[in-house]
Amino acid sequence: MKSNILIFTFLVFTIFSLNAQKPVNVKVFDKQPLNFGGEKGADAQAVRLMDGRLVYKKVTVPTFAKGTDVNIKLTVRSSGDRWDKSGSVFVVSDPEKLSILDIAEKDEKFPTDSYVDGKYAGLVQGKNYEPVVELMRFMTPFGVGHYSDNKVKYRRPVYIPSWEKEVVWEHDITALESLVTETFYVGVWIDSWTAEGYDFDLELKYSDRTQKKVSVLPVVNTIPYVGGQKIPDNFAHKDLEQTIQLKKNAKNVKLHYITTGHGGHSGGDEFIKIKNSVFFNNTLVLDTIPWRDDCASFRRFNPTSGVWIKKDSASYISSETRKYEVKEIEERIASSDLSRSNWCPGSSVEPMVVDLGDLKAGAHTIKIKIPATPVDGDKLNHWLVSAYLTYE
Repeated sequence: MKSNILIFTFLVFTIFSLNAQKPVNVKVFDKQPLNFGGEKGADAQAVRLMDGRLVYKKVTVPTFAKGTDVNIKLTVRSSGDRWDKSGSVFVVSDPEKLSILDIAEKDEKFPTDSYVDGKYAGLVQGKNYEPVVELMRFMTPFGVGHYSDNKVKYRRPVYIPSWEKEVVWEHDITALESLVTETFYVGVWIDSWTAEGYDFDLELKYSDRTQKKVSVLPVVNTIPYVGGQKIPDNFAHKDLEQTIQLKKNAKNVKLHYITTGHGGHSGGDEFIKIKNSVFFNNTLVLDTIPWRDDCASFRRFNPTSGVWIKKDSASYISSETRKYEVKEIEERIASSDLSRSNWCPGSSVEPMVVDLGDLKAGAHTIKIKIPATPVDGDKLNHWLVSAYLTYE
């Protein structure tokens, strides 16, 4: 009897071991160049589009029957680009539907139902088109890596012993697990216009820890990834309104909303506090001014940031009187220190998540209102907004 129990226990353990997954780490890109017409890199599986400003790759990952945690890790280094640039990691999970990859690679056209206001292409879902889902929004710092050898004289503050060699971001993207298992395409875009550009590493980590599986529905993405897409100053002209179709009843619906304001000039949307209001089925569900006032904490990643001298008054202890005295000083202020519309040079951008509860199958509406500033000549004001729904 005892031997039968031991045999049964051994068989159960063996079956469990065969079916169990182990944690999986996938190095998607390793020191991959991304630039405008520059070095291509040695990875034969990496596909470069838009003269190298966008790089994507086909990825295959095991399925996890009971779900899994998923983390994304991105490391970026400048290869000579001195400036802060917008960046995005995205996923295309359904190759049967038209996407920006088809537009750029196969000379397809954006369908008319993907336009906003008749002139902003590819921003919303169409009958056979889906805007890509962002896995991570990020902003490159000024020159990290290439200029981190302290050759940039007189810009390093005394409180920074040395410039960082790279910038690393890591996000939990478990809610997007259904898009990043089996076979899918991962792309990285940086708004670089230099041949030197950047290089980056990208890794996906799967824990195999049981997680509830959810579905994902793309809603909007205003990032101009490919040709045919304009600088998205659409919010300055009209609220973005879209109808969403749910094929079945959905539980625990959540809206994930990523937003950053841009226009790097005096008075540009990058430096103005502007409210973002999101309405779902005519109900205000998000009303916020997206803003970062901690940008000085990223100074160590920004060796080539422009620096200005500002006169100020400082209180200090006199070595002679041993008392506090006040004197006029000149203080360095870097461009990277300035507060911005939900980002800093060297930061990533976390989604804002709104609980929408349970929804019935059928049509639902979303409206995004941002009283933004229009493009005016070389004043390229715009808002990069992407959103998607997750639900059970």
